[in-house]
Amino acid sequence: MTIGEEQRPAPENPPGFVVRTEAQKAAWDNGYRLEKGVDEGWLRYASTTAPGAVWIAGASPHGPWFLSIEHSGVAAEIGALPASPVAGPGLVTFLLATLSELHAALDRVYKLAVSLPDAPLSRFRIKTKDLPIHTETERLVVQRIGQDIFRDALMAYWGGRCPLTGITEPALLRASHIVPWADCEDEQRLDVHNGLLLSALWDAAFDKGLVSFADDGTVLVSPSLSEVARTALGVDRVPQLTGLRDGHRRNLAAHRARHGY
Repeated sequence: MTIGEEQRPAPENPPGFVVRTEAQKAAWDNGYRLEKGVDEGWLRYASTTAPGAVWIAGASPHGPWFLSIEHSGVAAEIGALPASPVAGPGLVTFLLATLSELHAALDRVYKLAVSLPDAPLSRFRIKTKDLPIHTETERLVVQRIGQDIFRDALMAYWGGRCPLTGITEPALLRASHIVPWADCEDEQRLDVHNGLLLSALWDAAFDKGLVSFADDGTVLVSPSLSEVARTALGVDRVPQLTGLRDGHRRNLAAHRARHGY
């Protein structure tokens, strides 16, 4: 459903019982469970796990619905949502026709907020701040914590789906570092722009440099990749890798240089 410009919906002010109830449910169901008050019809919510607040408003008990966000990284990566004709209190504000659209948008906002820098790094530092790293065993424990956090962040960022194959089974997905863990500092190790969520076979090929990606997401194939492997990977029919950001492109340039592309 498209909201016509001539309708010019505005937030219900003060928000009525139904708007408050539906806004609270949408926020709660999608990770924003801290109520932070209301101002000019905008209900503000925050999360204990995701940085950045969100504001929700409704034009009526039947919608449409407004969503305004303050997280700059999320604002840059949220993608194409209908812009609101009414300015909101956040950096960007969207107008959603239905409650299901509001829920879907909040789900994406939350997943981006918990995965974008520097949220994974902050979780890693909290979890490891009191752990010793004097022995190899202790260092491996810390590394495993970081790798688990990185995987969770990539699962959230890519929506739990390999962008090349469409595979969604978690057991078949791998958190692929673009620049290897051993070559990074913690900030880069835990940056989702230094990672791809790939199916196991694609992860193995990417890790060994048998495939890489151009800045536009086109698959690049090493001459040493056999025809049998090409067929198994389906390199001639996979789509471009979409959703790449400048951070991905910088790291992919390093991957290409490392493997002679």
